[in-house]
Amino acid sequence: MESDVRREHAVEKVGARKIIIYVILVLWALLNLFPVYWMFTFSLKSNEEIFGKNLIGLPWEWRWSNYVSAWHTGNMPLYFFNSVVVSVSAIALVIIASMMATYAMTRLTWRWSSQVNAFFMLGLTIPIHASIVPVYVTLKNMGLTNTYFALIFPYAAFSLAMGILICTGFMVEIPKELDEAARIDGCGPWKTFGVVILPLMKPAVATISIYSFLQCWNELMFANIFNSDGKYRTLPVGVQQLSGQYTTEWGPIGAALVIATFPMLIVYIFMSKRIQESFVVGAVKG
Repeated sequence: MESDVRREHAVEKVGARKIIIYVILVLWALLNLFPVYWMFTFSLKSNEEIFGKNLIGLPWEWRWSNYVSAWHTGNMPLYFFNSVVVSVSAIALVIIASMMATYAMTRLTWRWSSQVNAFFMLGLTIPIHASIVPVYVTLKNMGLTNTYFALIFPYAAFSLAMGILICTGFMVEIPKELDEAARIDGCGPWKTFGVVILPLMKPAVATISIYSFLQCWNELMFANIFNSDGKYRTLPVGVQQLSGQYTTEWGPIGAALVIATFPMLIVYIFMSKRIQESFVVGAVKG
């Protein structure tokens, strides 16, 4: 009898502990989701609601016209297109360069491979915005400012170290016996890389793409300094310019923020598990 009572008390304690944990997690989730909720409702309100009368509640009048105004008046289609071009191009460069560099450093035998890998990893220690002046001078001397390449090359370069780290975590797991078998079949390094290694690196490619996308899509400082021509502005700069020109109507500004932010959130929501798994692999094996 006494043992049954103790067991019941233990079960009750475990149940109470789980309830407390769930309550804390729910509160934490609501706290983190509130900025998204606020930004979305902000984009559908009038100035009267935004400035005090209905600060955090649902809109009294759902002003979907704010999105129409932001899309057309704020020139969002051009900025959206520019962001897509820059992000996709930078991602392609990062994937190609990191895959080839990792293959050379992990699968081929040469003297300075480990030192070169350590040199690439130094890129993780350099803040991207600490190099604004030298990068700007270099781009200006090359005549690349106010072009897509003014953002594509720096974005790809600063994502390369993380790309190599991710690729290394996956590539070291591929048995080297596959390389030897391909060599016996007459494959050289290039064919082995293309036929044997690349098909097995699809998870790494997906992870690098997501990571690079999150970095490129949301970057503001380089995009604001290297491209002063409105023809090449990306979404973050476009939203910033919109707030400077249309300060009397904050609803369209909120709509522009939603247009700029939600694609990144959607990509991360669907692929966050892949990102976390690959970072763990890279940290352990890299």
